[in-house]
Amino acid sequence: MKYLAFATAVMALACANPGQAAAETISSSYTSTAPKACRMIGKPNEEDGSTTRVCPGKSGLVVLINEGDLREVVSVGRNRAAAAKEPAARAWFGPFSSTGDTVEWRTAGSKPFAIIQRWQIADNSEQDKRGGPVSRAMLAVTRLPPGDVCHVAYVDIAANPDANELARQAADDFARDFKCGTDQVKTIGQSGRSTSLTKR
Repeated sequence: MKYLAFATAVMALACANPGQAAAETISSSYTSTAPKACRMIGKPNEEDGSTTRVCPGKSGLVVLINEGDLREVVSVGRNRAAAAKEPAARAWFGPFSSTGDTVEWRTAGSKPFAIIQRWQIADNSEQDKRGGPVSRAMLAVTRLPPGDVCHVAYVDIAANPDANELARQAADDFARDFKCGTDQVKTIGQSGRSTSLTKR
């Protein structure tokens, strides 16, 4: 009877703390959003040169990138139509912006739950040698289905030497429970010029 009571108590604790009973393995893998790795949708718009491309992701997901007026938006979904309906498909920044060609996927077991991307945000307060705005680098963490797809956190690269680790930790800690449209996007680590430029 004592053994039965002990076993019952252990099972109750395991149910109350499933994360402790079976610790999940979180890892990173990578895909490319370079134009050559993606499928271009139609031709560039004649008026503003806007483009749309769909890139292969992980676990049956695709990455949708729309570029128009020198600003990009990035979303993820089971297909192009699903990705286009997500909040992330409307998450543009005021200044000109673009993304790097590499997407980092944070995965628990075999299920991706967030992506991390490097963004370049144009800083109109300072000019480069060619007379254009200086680019400020930032990492953006985006949550994935189930649930809505939206930005969760930003990390200023120049202000944080450990920016990649901070972004991964933010993805692991916040992405799955983040409520798009209700929760505020977090600035992780030291705030810097790039993260200040995200505010519209």
